[in-house]
Amino acid sequence: MGVNFSAFFRLHNGSHPPSPPPPPYPCLGDLSESCVAAVMEYLSPVEICKLARLNQAFRAASWADCVWESKLPLNYRFLVRRVIGDFAPIMSKREIYTRLCHQNPLDGGNKKFWLDKYSGGVCLSISSMDLRITGIDDRRYWNRISTEESRFNIVAYLQQTWWLEVGGEVDFPLPPGTYSLYFRLQLGQTSWRFGRKIHNLEHVHGWNIKPTQFQLWTSDGQHAKTERYLNEAGKWTLHHAGNFHVDARNESIRIKFSMTQIDCTHTKGGLCLDSVLICPVGYDQRSKCR
Repeated sequence: MGVNFSAFFRLHNGSHPPSPPPPPYPCLGDLSESCVAAVMEYLSPVEICKLARLNQAFRAASWADCVWESKLPLNYRFLVRRVIGDFAPIMSKREIYTRLCHQNPLDGGNKKFWLDKYSGGVCLSISSMDLRITGIDDRRYWNRISTEESRFNIVAYLQQTWWLEVGGEVDFPLPPGTYSLYFRLQLGQTSWRFGRKIHNLEHVHGWNIKPTQFQLWTSDGQHAKTERYLNEAGKWTLHHAGNFHVDARNESIRIKFSMTQIDCTHTKGGLCLDSVLICPVGYDQRSKCR
C-alpha cells in the first residue's frame, strides 16, 4: 500500500513516470535486400564480396542476378557457350562470373581466357605452342623448355638464329572495348638450384644491335607497329605490339600478330618466348607478367 501511495503522491505533485527509451537509430541491418542490391550494382566485384561479410541482407544481395549481370561482359553468353555449355542455365550470374574468372583453356589448352576479377574485362593468352615460329623444328636453333613460370608450363627457347620470325592469329568474340597486345619474353633461361633462382645468360647476344619489330592487324583493317631493343635480361617482360578497338557486339574479331628481327648481318640468341597476351587497356599491371 505504501508503494502505491508514493506513486500516487508523485503523480499529483507534477512528477511523471520515466518515458520509454527512444527507438534505436536506423542501421545497415534495416536496409532491404533489394535496396542493397541496387547500391551494389555501382560497386566493383571485389567491393561487393567485401560488403557481403557485413550481415545477412548484404550477403543475400551479393548473390542477386541483377548485381552480377552488370559486371559480366556484354557478350558473356558467347563466352559461356565456349566454356560451360549447357550448364549455364542452372547457374546464377555470380557463379558464371566466378567461373569465367578462372583460366579457361581453349583449343586443346594452347589458349586460355579469363575475366579480370577487378574490372570484368576479358583477357586472352596464346601459348608459344600455338605460334608459327620459323625454324622451331630445328634443334640447332630452337628448343621447347618446361617451366612453371608460364601459364602453359612450356616456352620456346632460341639459342641462336640469323632470321627471327614469329607469327600467329586468333579469332575470338572479344566484347566492345580497346585492347592491347603484348609478347611475353625473357632474355636468358631461368632455373632453380638449392632453392635459389638462377639466370643463365650464356646465349644472350645480338638484341642491342637492331630493334625487334612487333605488329598486329585486325580483320576490320586496324594496324599497329612498334620497334624496340630487347635489353632487359633475366626477367619476364611484356613487349607492346599495339592497341586495337572492338566495336561490334557478339561477333568474333580476327587478330594477326608478328615479332620479327630479320636483319641477317648478325646473329641473335638466348631468347625465351612464352606467349602472346591480349587484355583491356588499363589491365592491372600486377597481373600482366604472370
